[in-house]
Amino acid sequence: MTDHRRTLALTAVLAGLIVISTVAAPLASARPAHEIPVREVSDANLDEPDADGWEAVPASDVPLASAPSSVPNADDTSIETVDVQAARTDERLYVRLEWHDATRDMDASATREFADAVAVQFPANTSSRPPIAMGGPDNRVNVWYWSGATGTQELLAGGAGSTTAFENPTVQANASHAGTGGNATWTVVYSRPLDVSGENRTDLRTDGDLDVAFAVWNGSNGERSGQKAVSEWHYYPFSGGPQGPPYETLLWTIAGIAIVAVVGVTSFGIYRTRGVE
Repeated sequence: MTDHRRTLALTAVLAGLIVISTVAAPLASARPAHEIPVREVSDANLDEPDADGWEAVPASDVPLASAPSSVPNADDTSIETVDVQAARTDERLYVRLEWHDATRDMDASATREFADAVAVQFPANTSSRPPIAMGGPDNRVNVWYWSGATGTQELLAGGAGSTTAFENPTVQANASHAGTGGNATWTVVYSRPLDVSGENRTDLRTDGDLDVAFAVWNGSNGERSGQKAVSEWHYYPFSGGPQGPPYETLLWTIAGIAIVAVVGVTSFGIYRTRGVE
């Protein structure tokens, strides 16, 4: 084989390896931004925060930031992330939230005492995405709320200050605080039947993507009401579909094609030069 043919063969192999690595990597490991995976399970015992079944459920680290609010010290929040897991059986949806909190704040009876709390927010009507700040009058939200002082509540809201509790709640929650100091964590597990009666409750039987958002309050930091750490809208991919981000896959594919084109032009130039020689 002549030198220029060997060069062409080697560059072709190199180009193929580059394309495979650049395209396969994102397809294998990445998922769309703001997607929180949901493990479909046939049978589950996931009610407790330390249930063994949670070890097989993938987790997402969801960033939090101070909620935009006019209440005093609204930008003074201390919880930066919450770890989120979700699993669904034929009958129930389970949501597990875990975050670092050095103190176990359970009492809100005194004037300057506030309890730790956490909430999960869903659109009441899953056909459209409500405003992130507690929904709006024409696009309300369901809120699953747990507080160290009051326990679990199932709420309906149509904007800030409009929260009302359902008379017959269908949401259950169990919580635990474990560890000491900076390693201490709260873990709260919510669950609700997929099929429930009553208006203004989120339909969890959907086979489409379900929007979801989160909020955390650190009582020892004076956090309560609108002074809270919140997420952006995320979603549970009940619709299934590919696990890798289409936009990222496309960008990597374009990059791979560009590399092949450059290698091809370079190889052709080498071939022409050696041909002249």
